[in-house]
Amino acid sequence: MKKGLKMIIPMLMFFFIFLTACSSNSQSEDAKMISPEEAAMDSDSGESSRVKEDYSISNETEKKEQSETTSIEVPKQMVIYQAELHLRVKKFEQTLQSLEEKVGKYGGYIAESNVSKDGDEQLSGSIKIRIPQKHFQTFLHEAEGQAAEVLQRKISGDDVTEEYVDLESRLKSKRVVEERLISFMNSAEKTEDLLKISDDLSKVQEEIEMIEGRKKFLENQTSLSTVFITLYENKVSIPPLENDDLNTWEKTKKQFMKSTNMLLSGISGLVVFLLGNLPILIILAIIGILLFLYGRKVIKRNRNE
Repeated sequence: MKKGLKMIIPMLMFFFIFLTACSSNSQSEDAKMISPEEAAMDSDSGESSRVKEDYSISNETEKKEQSETTSIEVPKQMVIYQAELHLRVKKFEQTLQSLEEKVGKYGGYIAESNVSKDGDEQLSGSIKIRIPQKHFQTFLHEAEGQAAEVLQRKISGDDVTEEYVDLESRLKSKRVVEERLISFMNSAEKTEDLLKISDDLSKVQEEIEMIEGRKKFLENQTSLSTVFITLYENKVSIPPLENDDLNTWEKTKKQFMKSTNMLLSGISGLVVFLLGNLPILIILAIIGILLFLYGRKVIKRNRNE
C-alpha cells in the first residue's frame, strides 16, 4: 500500500507540471499572432479613451463645483447708493463753485454738468457727481446747507452683496475648469480632441471675462455713490433808467408840439369838412331859414286870433 502511494504522488506531480507548460506555450503563441499595427492601434485607442475619460471627469467635476456653494468672504456689505436733490439757492454761480470744491475735497468727480438761463430772471442747472461712499452722507448734508430751500430729497440703496458673492463663486469654479482644460489640451494628441477642448476653453474664458466685467462694475458702483443735484435761482432784474427818461425839457417840448399838431389837425379837418360840404350846407341852411320863417308866421297868426 505504501509503495502504491509513493508511485501515484510522483505521477500526479509530473502531470501537473506538464499541463502548466502547455498553457504557457499557448499564451505565447497567441501573443506572437498579434501584429505590431494592431498593438499600436490598441495603444492609441487606450490613450484617446484615457483623455476622453479624464475630460468627461473634468466636465462632471465642473458641474459639481458649480452646483456646490463656495464660501467666499466679502469684506463688507456692498450697497449701491444714489441720491437726488432739488435745491433753491440765492446765488447760483457761487453755490456751484462751492459744490465743485467740496467734490474735489472728498476725492470725487463731476460726471456731468448742465446750466441753462431763462432770460435774465431765472438761472438753473444740474450736475451729476460721483463721490466716495464713505463721504456720501457728509457731502449730502453740506450740499443741503448751501441751499436757501430744499425742494426735494430722495435717497435709494441697492444691496448687491449676494450677487457679488455668487460672481466670486462662479469665477473661482471657472478658473479651475480653465486650468484643467489647458492641461488636457497640452496632453491631447488627436486633432478631434484638440478642437473639442479648444472650443470649450474659449467658452469658459468668455464667461470668465463677463463675470470679471460685472464684478468691476459692481465694485465701481459700490465704491462711488452717485448724486444728482438740480439748482434753481430766482433773480428779479430791474431795468436801468435811461437818460431820455430824465430829460423833462425835451419831454415838455415833445408834448407841446404833439398837442399843437393835434389842434391844427382838428382845425384843418373842420375847414375841410365845411368847404367840402358847402353846397349841402347852403341848401340845408335855406331849408332851415324857410322853416323858421314859416313857423314864426304861424305863431304870429295864432296870437292875433
